[in-house]
Amino acid sequence: MKFYKLLLFFIVFSSLLSCSSKDEAPAEIEINDFVWKGLNAYYLWQGNNSDLSDRRFTSEQQLYSYLSGFSDPNTLFESLLYQKGTIDKWSWIVDDYVALEQSFQGTTQTTGMEFGLIRYRSQADNIFGYVRYIVPGTDAADKGVTRGMIFNEVNGTQLTESNYRSLLFSDNSSFTITIADYSTGNPTPTATTITLTKNSYTENPVHISKTLDIDGQKIGYLMYNGFTSNFDAQLNQAFAQFKSEGATELIIDLRYNGGGSVRTSTRLGSMITGQFTNEVFAKQLWNEKYMSIANPESLIDRFPSVIENNETINSLNLTKVYFITTKSSASASELIINSLIPYIDVKTVGTTTHGKYVGSITLYDSPTFYSKNNINPNHNWAMQPIVLEIVNKNNQNQKDGIAPFVELEEDYGNLGILGEVDEPLLERTIQLITTGSRGSSRNSDLPYKLEAIDNSKSNSPTYNNMYVRLHRN
Repeated sequence: MKFYKLLLFFIVFSSLLSCSSKDEAPAEIEINDFVWKGLNAYYLWQGNNSDLSDRRFTSEQQLYSYLSGFSDPNTLFESLLYQKGTIDKWSWIVDDYVALEQSFQGTTQTTGMEFGLIRYRSQADNIFGYVRYIVPGTDAADKGVTRGMIFNEVNGTQLTESNYRSLLFSDNSSFTITIADYSTGNPTPTATTITLTKNSYTENPVHISKTLDIDGQKIGYLMYNGFTSNFDAQLNQAFAQFKSEGATELIIDLRYNGGGSVRTSTRLGSMITGQFTNEVFAKQLWNEKYMSIANPESLIDRFPSVIENNETINSLNLTKVYFITTKSSASASELIINSLIPYIDVKTVGTTTHGKYVGSITLYDSPTFYSKNNINPNHNWAMQPIVLEIVNKNNQNQKDGIAPFVELEEDYGNLGILGEVDEPLLERTIQLITTGSRGSSRNSDLPYKLEAIDNSKSNSPTYNNMYVRLHRN
């Protein structure tokens, strides 16, 4: 996707300020100056916040006076978000763009134990964790942690809604979990404890790729846990495997995939199909200022035919695809589903997705904001604000999430083994493929519903993120 190379910063401020020249911001407010000007230029809801209006200040000095009223860039940033937590639930700011960039490539400090957190069935303040999957080669893998394990204590303390973040997501390099018995949603601790240590690790999002032979029918199964662009070659290789093994049906498991790169989503779309090269995959809707000067073609994402190094995409040319989804399936996961709907038959199994229909870019303290060329060397702050809404070919998205064709929740007491044909969500999807039957709704044998509170990926700066890059071709 090509982007129009604009110096929006200069355009905005030539109309914003009456003075013919402007000085650099005073050192004590240079970060605040970056925050305000970056949001004024690119923030999707810039026109909805009077403090970001182009007419809010008549001179640089008036702007500087306003910015001096904020001692912390975080406070300024939060104050400029539009209906934070209601409309804008996803913009964020960091003081270390290096760590942010690493997280976009899948590199984080992790024990390798990916987990969800659930409220007790009968004790509302208590919560417990269940292991979703283990990242290979990490400490959790070495310690024998497996999917389906339940834990309810960390460092000997019962997890509650008020303490779980400090116990599980602190800067400490290690923590100890107490394994528990599920006990129908009211876990009880056992005598088994496991101490887990965090290390820097880059996760390959292609967690499982295999071809299932179901009574002679070849079904490709891909568990894909993040749209991480530096693993697009591995993703493409998985589709080469599906092709060579004769897969005629495809299940993509996005149940724990919170999103990532829009470009990777377009590539996955072409791997699934292949017959729609250069057709519209998605359309981007930016703020009014950007839309008025951007090259219209730069706002369209198209189905590509190659990835990096001009490597040809391995396409299955399918006319139907199946996705496994949960509330943790967000942003780019929802984008791939929504963008394929106008073209092929798409079926989803699981629960309703998150409902994130907007995307972001990384803004740096540089003349153009989107590039690190001539970046301010005095600090490492960066922003990841929401800058666009994204829709499919038919100008549609699903703001409340994508409802499943077949509704089935995970049973925390019987999660099954990922990739095995008797794992409940995969089993139900195979049933849909082979018989056309939806089966019974939800988990008919569960008389109760448990509330999900959080999950391990929420501590990542890229959690539920969908991003584009202005500088790429």
